[in-house]
Amino acid sequence: MKLYNTLTRKKEEFKPIKKTVGLYTCGLTVYNYAHIGNLKTYIFEDILKRVLLYNGYKVNHVMNITDVGHLTSDEDTGEDKMDLAVKREHKTPEQIADFYTKEFLRDLKLLNIIPPDKTPKATEHIKDMINLIKKIEKNGYTYIGKNKNVYFDTSKVKDYGKLAKLKLNKQKTKEKDSNKKNQRDFVLWFSETGSKFKDHLQVWDSPWGKGWPGWHIECSAMSMKYLGDQFDIHCGGEDHIPVHHTNEIAQSEAATGKQWVKYWLHGAFLVLKGKMSKSKGNFIRLQDLIGEGYSPMDYRYFVLTAQYRSTLKFTKEGLDSAKNSLESLKNKIKEIKENPISKKTKNNYKKEFLNAINDDLNIPIALSILWTAIKDNQLGNKEKLTLVKDFDKVLGLNLTEFKKETISKEIEELIQKREKARKEKDFKSADKIRNELNKKGIILEDSQNGVNWKKK
Repeated sequence: MKLYNTLTRKKEEFKPIKKTVGLYTCGLTVYNYAHIGNLKTYIFEDILKRVLLYNGYKVNHVMNITDVGHLTSDEDTGEDKMDLAVKREHKTPEQIADFYTKEFLRDLKLLNIIPPDKTPKATEHIKDMINLIKKIEKNGYTYIGKNKNVYFDTSKVKDYGKLAKLKLNKQKTKEKDSNKKNQRDFVLWFSETGSKFKDHLQVWDSPWGKGWPGWHIECSAMSMKYLGDQFDIHCGGEDHIPVHHTNEIAQSEAATGKQWVKYWLHGAFLVLKGKMSKSKGNFIRLQDLIGEGYSPMDYRYFVLTAQYRSTLKFTKEGLDSAKNSLESLKNKIKEIKENPISKKTKNNYKKEFLNAINDDLNIPIALSILWTAIKDNQLGNKEKLTLVKDFDKVLGLNLTEFKKETISKEIEELIQKREKARKEKDFKSADKIRNELNKKGIILEDSQNGVNWKKK
């Protein structure tokens, strides 16, 4: 199994540290709904987890919930996202976090994403963050600014920026903070006194006075609490590479003195006439798509048509194509399921599928292998169905689950009447009834075993 490691910029053979794979995925900042760009990342991470399970690994998956400390910039600028939500909705931070967490987890369930083993909330792990900052401080990597904030001193880290391959001498930062020794330095703990964020609603006691944690320290503290000082895989969107994940590595390795994460995987953007942004209001929710008649599995299939490291352009035409492809695939599987004739023929589909998914999660190739197997006339339906069920352990499209559609007694009688006319070779009447049913939204499909119907 090979995975593209952002840290080395190459595909590497996956070799876990222990028998159980430690997997950490950056969760949502719960000040607003998840948009479909966020959900693309969670689908990619679900595929990764499913591929690991398919290969026989046990997985300990942790995904955080950020309910404090994330600013509108990934750096130390902008407004606090939870404070913004409070102003927008006139609720408490706890009410806002609770509502959007439930909505987020509901979206994940609708998309058939396997739940994490643990979903820790930042506000429930402040003590762990304080203890981690104390370790970093003890090792000589921090300083206190005039504003009483605790800063991480990036100049003390020789390989700072290794994940993003930052050229530090040429790097420019948008922010100008006179409290920082170096503009690349970042806040580990915001102080209530002297901070530019006045009247912050979420504050805790700490050795450095009342305040709240910086965003980056949260993931380090929670991942290390549940996965240990070293673990296998850390995932997120590609936007996390230059700041968030770069800073996570610096502070974590400063605390422990050893490599923190072995493999870093990042999903590319879903673009919608430019980058989607919740702060700008330029985003689409999964519920928006459902309201327009698409199913969550239509969107999941759409995402699977591109390899996770490829930027995917979102269009309704593309989603329609995915919807039609999934519907066609499920119709073929339904026919196979209804006629489970066995015809044992040697084939390499399972091996080809495994090779595809183990080549850095090449799901588009895996999908094409599934389609080829479904259309293979040399293969029996029983054998095809076995492959479908096996492949769907990775794809997660619920390919063998079908809603039982019902029709009215009037429609049923018309189908029987048309079938009788067909048997009596009264094709004129049969065609007339077919057209009538078509107007009522019923499509007929004649086969050797009789007539099948489906709704438009």
